[in-house]
Amino acid sequence: MPDDRPVALDEYPVHQVPLSMKHVATGDRNAYDRCIFHILDHQGRALLILGLGVYPNVGVIDAYATLRRGDRLHALRASDALGDDRMNLAVGPLRITVEEPLRRLRLRADDDSLSYDLTWTADFPALWEPHHIQRRGGRLTLEGRRFVQAGAVEGVIRVDGDEIPVTADEWTGTRDRSWGVRPIPGEEGGRLADEHPTEGFHWIWCPVRFEDRFLMVIVQEDADGYRSLNDATLVRPGERDRQLGWPQADITYRPGTRHPTAAVVHLTDPLDRKPLELGVEVLTSSPLAVGAGYPPADDWQHGTWRGRGWTDRRVHDLADPAAHPLAAYGVIDHAARCTLDGQVGYGIFEHGSFGRHDPSGFTGFDSVAP
Repeated sequence: MPDDRPVALDEYPVHQVPLSMKHVATGDRNAYDRCIFHILDHQGRALLILGLGVYPNVGVIDAYATLRRGDRLHALRASDALGDDRMNLAVGPLRITVEEPLRRLRLRADDDSLSYDLTWTADFPALWEPHHIQRRGGRLTLEGRRFVQAGAVEGVIRVDGDEIPVTADEWTGTRDRSWGVRPIPGEEGGRLADEHPTEGFHWIWCPVRFEDRFLMVIVQEDADGYRSLNDATLVRPGERDRQLGWPQADITYRPGTRHPTAAVVHLTDPLDRKPLELGVEVLTSSPLAVGAGYPPADDWQHGTWRGRGWTDRRVHDLADPAAHPLAAYGVIDHAARCTLDGQVGYGIFEHGSFGRHDPSGFTGFDSVAP
């Protein structure tokens, strides 16, 4: 029997190209469609990061959850063959249910190593991030469309025999939803890598939820400081989104590392050109290369085929940086307490700075903060 029959989504008038909803419009093996959630305790006692992704041209669906609590990082990952029901967001013990689009989602994990049952509810409208494009030589290596959103979270997390209550007044949840083309492991090397090596990459991604407003800051720069991605947008219900200029960040790093402990992001109010400062205090951190499947992880990365029904559970000790030598070469997500215009908010200060970055004084991949 042929396996290319219509799927359930084909019943709905949602098509963009003359293909079944089972297929994407591009034949690029790196096509993807995924999400990430950050659930953070306002005291810095816990940071839960979870996500799920679909890679239709390699036939893979996978998901992950990592929980940092103290110096222990609990990681739960699952991968399977992609089926036809794209509305079933479940892999192994990990599940995401869209109860009300753009408003309420349920996040669940049911495993002896780590479990949770959480309801995320939006506090603010979803915000488009800038269209993200990267090329290496003449090849398009990344093109993503993303939106970001902040909300309240309620429920429970269970780990190490403990039950951790999650309440809306003491926790914040941000989420990022993206799709397009993004590198999947398997195409490293070749002429493009030889003739177009990466000299440097500097990245800030910072969604912050305040009581009555939501702020999103994005910065991507090359080795010489040339900015290829830039955004600072303030969202307030009932008002037009306000663009806060060209963000400039002063980052305080832990001596001898590129690990931030604090930052001040300089913004500008467009109405009166008044300077605004976003203060960032890091509460706790989780390296995405440890457990969460982001490059340069060497045990598992998103979109890689691990066979049907693969589930993996690990506990990492983050107290010893030498135990995770690749962590410093990947993006790290920092739960943060933030201040802006007299208000206190909470969010994620995601940061990675690799190789040369002239504005920061980093001269190469081994260069660190004094």
